Amino acid sequence: MGPLAVELLGKTLKNPIMNASGTLGYGIEIEPLWNIETLGAYVTKGLSDKPHHGNKTPRVWEERYGMINSIGLQNVGVEHFFSHYFPFFVEKNLPVIVNFFGFTEDEYVYCARKIPSHDLIVALEMNLSCPNIKKGGISFGKDAPAVHNIVRAVRETTPIPVIAKLTPEVKNIVEIARAAYEGGADGLTLINTMPAAIIDTKRRNMPLKGGLSGPILKPIALRAVYECYKEIPIPIIGAGGIMNVEDALAFLMAGARAIQVGTATFVDPFTMPKIIASLDSWLKENACAGISAITGIAHD
Repeated sequence: MGPLAVELLGKTLKNPIMNASGTLGYGIEIEPLWNIETLGAYVTKGLSDKPHHGNKTPRVWEERYGMINSIGLQNVGVEHFFSHYFPFFVEKNLPVIVNFFGFTEDEYVYCARKIPSHDLIVALEMNLSCPNIKKGGISFGKDAPAVHNIVRAVRETTPIPVIAKLTPEVKNIVEIARAAYEGGADGLTLINTMPAAIIDTKRRNMPLKGGLSGPILKPIALRAVYECYKEIPIPIIGAGGIMNVEDALAFLMAGARAIQVGTATFVDPFTMPKIIASLDSWLKENACAGISAITGIAHD
């Protein structure tokens, strides 16, 4: 399929670039600007067992070197997505990674059961940054035993490969990644957003608490990818502050098999097509036969 093609969990993607969950709507919204099938794969908004309304506004706040969002996981629910939106990706013949979540272990399992197997579905991406309402709201992803147990429960529920998307809000991300791997995860997405907040000095209040993303997150995400690549023998998708082809190359060289772009799309909606074109040019200019020639090369 060309020098940009990558193998991921038994599927061949034409390039390693995909959107981060929640940053490209349901895929159809970008079509007036560029074709969604330009991507190697599309990652869904986080889907839940039942539709979820999300948070009140304001939901997004531009910050120096990044963005804070508090969408609150608004989504149409897994059944509605597959009845109304998934046919669009079948028509485009575009691989899909289904991001999903729950607020209890049972909710994760119920949601995973509703996701049908299909040749275009690469994997289920578990958002492990969600608060566990049965344990006082502590994020599933902050506790290694909890990560192991919930990944194991989902892994035993579905034949589809499972990717654990991990929070950076931990002391040792390799320990959490290992728990996910030993629980049965087939891949990792590193990393999710960092908890953050804003004070509006004019109104003298805190209008928004949410997840920090964008360039400020890149060094944290790169270190997570680099360290987990050395220790955990499953493919990694890198995410966090990727704004251009140099950022993309850094993640690939750190060990990422593929990458997700999020905040950059809000800055320039053409960022992902630009990265794909620039990555192709870089490989030719540097006489690289393909992405595999540079994956993890920073470890040599």
